[in-house]
Amino acid sequence: MLRSDGARFDIRCSSEGRSRFYECARRGQNKIRPSISCRLKNNAVTVSDTEKCIIGKIDNVKTSPNRQVKAHPFRIYFRSILPFLLFFLRNVNAAQEPVPSEANQSRMDVDLILVNGTVYTVNEKQPHADAIAVTDQRIVFVGSNEDARKFRGDKTRIIDLSGKTVVPGFTDSHCHIFGIGEREMRLNLEGTSSLEDFLAKVKARVAQTERGNWITGRGWIETFWKPPQFPTREDLDKIALDNPVFLTRADGHAAIANSAALKIAKIDKGTPNPFGGEILKDKTTGEPSGMLLDNAQDLVAKNIPKPTDAEREQAFLLGVHREIGLGWCEIQNAGSHAEDIKIIRKCLDDGKVKLRFINAVYGPGEDAQRFLREGPTIDAFDHRFTQRTIKVIFDGALGSRGAALLKPYSDAPESSGFLTEKESDLKPIFEEALRRGIQVETHAIGDRANHVILDLYEQAFKAVPHDQRKIREPRWRVEHAQIVDPADLPRFAKLGVIPSMQPSHAISDLFLAPARLGMDRLAGAYAWQSFLKSGCIIAGGSDAPVERGEPMIEFYAAVARKSVKGFSGDGWHPEQAVSREQALKMFTTWPAYAAFEEKDKGSIEVGKLADFTVLSQDIMKIPEPEILKTHAVMTMVGGEIIFSNSRSN
Repeated sequence: MLRSDGARFDIRCSSEGRSRFYECARRGQNKIRPSISCRLKNNAVTVSDTEKCIIGKIDNVKTSPNRQVKAHPFRIYFRSILPFLLFFLRNVNAAQEPVPSEANQSRMDVDLILVNGTVYTVNEKQPHADAIAVTDQRIVFVGSNEDARKFRGDKTRIIDLSGKTVVPGFTDSHCHIFGIGEREMRLNLEGTSSLEDFLAKVKARVAQTERGNWITGRGWIETFWKPPQFPTREDLDKIALDNPVFLTRADGHAAIANSAALKIAKIDKGTPNPFGGEILKDKTTGEPSGMLLDNAQDLVAKNIPKPTDAEREQAFLLGVHREIGLGWCEIQNAGSHAEDIKIIRKCLDDGKVKLRFINAVYGPGEDAQRFLREGPTIDAFDHRFTQRTIKVIFDGALGSRGAALLKPYSDAPESSGFLTEKESDLKPIFEEALRRGIQVETHAIGDRANHVILDLYEQAFKAVPHDQRKIREPRWRVEHAQIVDPADLPRFAKLGVIPSMQPSHAISDLFLAPARLGMDRLAGAYAWQSFLKSGCIIAGGSDAPVERGEPMIEFYAAVARKSVKGFSGDGWHPEQAVSREQALKMFTTWPAYAAFEEKDKGSIEVGKLADFTVLSQDIMKIPEPEILKTHAVMTMVGGEIIFSNSRSN
């Protein structure tokens, strides 16, 4: 820095100081409380030195003509440094000027530089780059390899990406983290190709299980069985007479129980259906078939011994481990109870988890009421935990015919599905959520469920005007929004409601959707492009463990709208597929907006958190089938490598 008398000062901020500069700039504040201490020595003002670690050298780096976004000190009078720095940082994303040569004499040192990458920033002002520099968990430079090298200090860590593709850290906008881990711990029935295959896996588990103990599992789906029919309790009784068995369908909205489990739950031909659920019964005898839909599952599930806290923590950590290995930097956990939240916070507090979490609390109920009283938690554990959302489950799933439809199922005209919550129970919660700044997200799959929840949202918005809300524009969400009446599609954008959708549902459900819905209703099914054209954004997710939960499957499904084997049939509406640029936004910047995080996450820009997913191939250019062969090479959160895998394609 140059003083007016010509004296030169070096200003070196500590990690904490720089973080405070970025935070104040991000929030648009024009001053910082004067609490930073410094000392003057030989015309150098020093707060502290930056800690760095050198791991390698980069030679012969290429220069890119891409525009640059720079972050470097200005030469200003010392007493005026804070206002000038804040002004600079607030406007740094718009900077396009080359770095003055004299700036090299006083450039900040950085912790990490990534070079030789194929960087897709999802920043319209600077969509592509070769290199990124990071300090204190945030991005300080995006641009060319040559200019990135100018940020190198004696201990800066440099990583050569060797052309690998870098995108903003992927976010799974809808998954169930405990279920992902439990899938690994319990009997995993994914991929069962027939009833015989399903029963063989169950029989093998029975042979390993002590008599009388419960056998539980998840993941079966009958869609591809021949015939595609639900299993029955008689099927299970043939292989498991002495063990109660309860096996959940992949979607989590149906389960099959054997006679021993039904007996424990006291379910017989006279047992009535609970609200929001159905006990399927033989049409001839009236006896329960063993299939339980939605809330009817609880009749059996409440009798299963609960896992210990240690087992729940193990499931949680297994889920986290799998997510980061797939390249997810953040998950938006679609529902949890009080005991789940304790485990999540404990693991974060113990430093066992580096993944970022947006957590939702199930409602209505005691947990939601407590949450409404206590209020949101924002950016706890160093931007790794936010809880500001109530999650409501409003209907079932299409595959098990629990999704609430406006007209009967085409292949089951006696049923139109059902709603799983009473409208009268939701109205007061929704209005209170608006007053307290709590976001609402609602599971709605069928067109009736989507229509009614939009009505309820609209009623709440009218009942609580803007001046009575803690957040004027609440960004409420509908999770799945799979089957929507075309007349209701424009209402999402009009109300400011965000559809949170999982592309893989389309390429799995569309094998059964024509039979369930008929061809006419498919016009509003998985209607991604219709939503976008109406003015919506789409928060993309996976719904794991319902689906595999792999970001490359989701990306592929969004752009190809074909099965993983390349199949596309009548009613798949290929015009609803999205572009690769739109698909990338579905898992980066749009989830950030849906979680009120667009100032911190979702794109690779100066000032934002340094969360990156590094991929083995360029998913923006390779042929569609090659997308499925792409894997995460590296997962970085806050500039820290939390997963690395250099295996070949």
